[in-house]
Formats: sequence, C-alpha cells, structure tokens
Amino acid sequence: MSKACQLFSGSSGNSIYIGNNSGGVLVDIGVSARRCEYALNRIGVSPESLKAVFVTHEHSDHISGIRVFASKYKLPVFAAPETLEEMMRTGTVNEKVNGFEINKALDLDGFGVEAFRNSHDSSACIGYKFTMPDGRKISVCTDTGYVTDDAKKTLAGTDMIFLESNHEISMLENSAYPYILKKRILSAKGHLSNFAAGEFMKELLQSGTTRFVLSHLSRENNMPEIARQNAVSALDEIGAAENSDFRLYVSKPENDEGLIVL
Repeated sequence: MSKACQLFSGSSGNSIYIGNNSGGVLVDIGVSARRCEYALNRIGVSPESLKAVFVTHEHSDHISGIRVFASKYKLPVFAAPETLEEMMRTGTVNEKVNGFEINKALDLDGFGVEAFRNSHDSSACIGYKFTMPDGRKISVCTDTGYVTDDAKKTLAGTDMIFLESNHEISMLENSAYPYILKKRILSAKGHLSNFAAGEFMKELLQSGTTRFVLSHLSRENNMPEIARQNAVSALDEIGAAENSDFRLYVSKPENDEGLIVL
C-alpha cells in the first residue's frame, strides 16, 4: 500500500516522505540530517529503506540537510539540471553525493517519477508526480507563484497532492513585511495563496484527486484554520463535502502524527 507524510513544512524547513512497505523516497531535506532521521524513525520508516532524494529547488529550506543525509545513506539525489548545477557550485552536492539530472520522467525501482515546472525565484523549480507500484499517484506542488500549465497537465488525476497554500492575501498585504518582500511573495515567481490553492483544488477534485495536504503555510501570513476553511469553502462551491468526497490535511511545521495511507 502507498503512504506519505509531510515531515517538515514551511520556511523553517521542508521534507516529504512518499513510499510503501518496500521502501520510499524523500522530496527535499530542508532540516538537519539528524532531525530528518528522527522524523523518519518516528513514523516507523528506516532511513536505510530509502531509494533516493528528489529536490524541488535550491533554497536552503529545501536542501540544507541533503549533503550529510545523502552521503551517509548513499542515496542518489535528483534535481533539475539548473538546480543541480547550483547545488554543485555551493557544495551541497560534492564528491560524496551522487547527483543526477531529471528533466521529465524516470523509473526508480518500480516508482514512476514525472517532473513538472513550477514558477519560483530560484534557478529552476520543479514538482513531482510519483506513480506507485500499486498504481496510486502521489504528487508534490509547492513553491510556485501560480499553477503552471505544465503542472495542470501533469497533475490531473493524481490521487493525493501536497499543495502549497502559503498565505492569506489580506494578511500578507497588512503584515509588517517590507514592501519588496510582499511584492516577491505575491509575484508570479513567489508563493501560492490560499485562494489560488483553493481554485486549483476544484480542478484537481474534478479530475479524481481525493486527498489534499495543504503545505508550506506561512507562520506570519496564514493560519491553519484559515487555510483549511478556504479549501473547504472552495470545494463546497462545486458540491464536494469533506470526508465524503475528499480528505483534507494541513501540514504542521513539524509532523507529530503518522503516515497517510492510501
């Protein structure tokens, strides 16, 4: 059976586990290797069972633990060519880490992996759709200013998605953030708002998605209950009811629950 868990979420660090009883992968490691190990053990996953690490982009809250963790467990690291080049330049990928480019799709020990382009202020930013051995599809779409056409095409029909719901627009506009930072977050290369996430969730639900995990919430410009209510209200607009037509989860900065089993 397929299962997944948001181990860490937000500007303090991000990492997602996706796997089954025979092993799994991580998407990003934006915390220390030790914290990642502890989080995996807490949900009953051995780091030795992992097959690879997939990177969305090179910002520190997504890659800070990769070099130590990947070298310790001899894991291949996959990233977009531009991201891999930047990680090599900064030493995140070195002679102790096997880095590989991913442009579109690959097969990894029965895990089908398809990458798609997001829009973010990094050298490149990609999301992933994993087709599991049991046929289930689990996807990650975070750190994007808007939902790209590539994302929409790739993600249609995914069973489960970790979807960015970063900020409530009115909270951000009225926050103490400097104007330049507000402008960055709200831009086409910034972060997805609650409203934008809700609008995309309507499309996803109608294509067959039944499990949504709201991810990368801002601690300053969002609240879990606001993000949740926005998502529920958006799906209510198309007649969908929580726990009947879909299940909704809101990621915490650090997971204190268990795996989500499909």
